Amino acid sequence: MKKLPKKFVKDRKTVCVQGLGFVGAAMALAIASAKDKAGVPLYNVIGIDVPNEAGYRKALSINEGIFPFENNDKKLELAQNEAYQNGNLWATTESEYFVYADIVVVDINLDVKYSDENEPLLDLDLFKNAMHTVGHYIKGGTLVVVETTVPPGTCEKVIYPILKEEFNKRNISDSEILIAHSYERVMPGENYFDSIVNFWRVYSGINKLSADKCEEFLGNVISTDRYPLTRLAKTTATEIAKVLENSYRATTIAFIEEWGRFSEAVGVDLFEVIDAIRMRPTHSNMRQPGFGVGGYCLTKDPYFAPLAAKDIFGFENMNFPFSTMAVQVNNAMPIVSLDKITNFFGGSLQGKRILVLGVSYRQDVGDTRYSPTEIFVKEAQRRGAQIICQDPLVEHWVELNMDVLHNIPDFTGYDAIVFTVQHKQYLDINFKESIFTRNTLIFDANCVLSKTQRKDIEQLTDITFASIGR
Repeated sequence: MKKLPKKFVKDRKTVCVQGLGFVGAAMALAIASAKDKAGVPLYNVIGIDVPNEAGYRKALSINEGIFPFENNDKKLELAQNEAYQNGNLWATTESEYFVYADIVVVDINLDVKYSDENEPLLDLDLFKNAMHTVGHYIKGGTLVVVETTVPPGTCEKVIYPILKEEFNKRNISDSEILIAHSYERVMPGENYFDSIVNFWRVYSGINKLSADKCEEFLGNVISTDRYPLTRLAKTTATEIAKVLENSYRATTIAFIEEWGRFSEAVGVDLFEVIDAIRMRPTHSNMRQPGFGVGGYCLTKDPYFAPLAAKDIFGFENMNFPFSTMAVQVNNAMPIVSLDKITNFFGGSLQGKRILVLGVSYRQDVGDTRYSPTEIFVKEAQRRGAQIICQDPLVEHWVELNMDVLHNIPDFTGYDAIVFTVQHKQYLDINFKESIFTRNTLIFDANCVLSKTQRKDIEQLTDITFASIGR
């Protein structure tokens, strides 16, 4: 067997976190930070990622005491330093270490793929392979906690049969299979760490023992005295909860989109209107117009229910028109901003230099997966524009293989300056002291700039200001 790190305490339980992405890396750190009443760590934690260049890089970073993703959360940084000093967090790309697991936390990607006709498809092959790997190595009685957002029915109809198959190969009883589902609500940003340890959780198990053990585990990691756990009756119920939660958000965002277009057309500030409506407590969480929906969740999760209905449960005629349409509307939102900019230049972007400020999918996060800015940039380039991008948390944009400016450049020499992400850095820009090329368009695509900044821009000579929702 592979040897464990020397600093691991032998009589501690070991938790293996499968997948060291934005969720798994932070979850591994949260588990390593769990302590007993005497302040002693409760778990040895092994983070296990895929054996490729990115996986090696993440494992190496964690083992050097450095969180593998750019972030601005001080609590997370402190937790990383403490785990490094305690020596109870270690990362690898070797799957053999699952043999040590008392608990496995699954935090791997499960993407939606698309046909040539752009129809969503459910492809579980990579996820199934990962579950086969877990089942091949873990001992009987190991609790598998699935945090990945999965199509409803996955734990019972996909994961359980795989673990059963792998256990039967080793003559381990089916009764030794323990599976729980507790979806993450991780929100990278300034509250990255708190979104795990100080936030509500929903959980369930394929049987009572699985649920009980999951409850005990989560109770050690999460501040359940302030953020009580909610147990549901079936894993399919918690799987639905996560998909419905994100589909609800995606749909309400899409709903506001049409009101933004109407308000712009009739000369009304929709943000002002929404703030007035939010005074009513029942409407306090109303969405607002923006640049588009990005990130790993809202861009795909609404498809999981219709795909599960057809591919997992075999229901041929169960449709989800609102959820499906929400994804389509939200994907088109960045083009609305681009069309407005194109119209400002007389219908052509050929040869125009455009500075785009913000390439990540949300404010104060360095994650560019499914960023709406990607849709904007690709189409702007197709229309002949020269695009220069800046983001304080991204140095290289992997999806577009593009280097990104770290600092905000001088504003001269650009035909348009487009603000797409609400990074705090942009609120420090003093437009009164900035120098622009004559007839520059400043476009706020996502309510990035403050009221004072907008007023300052509107007072500038030979500068045009435009925005979404106003």
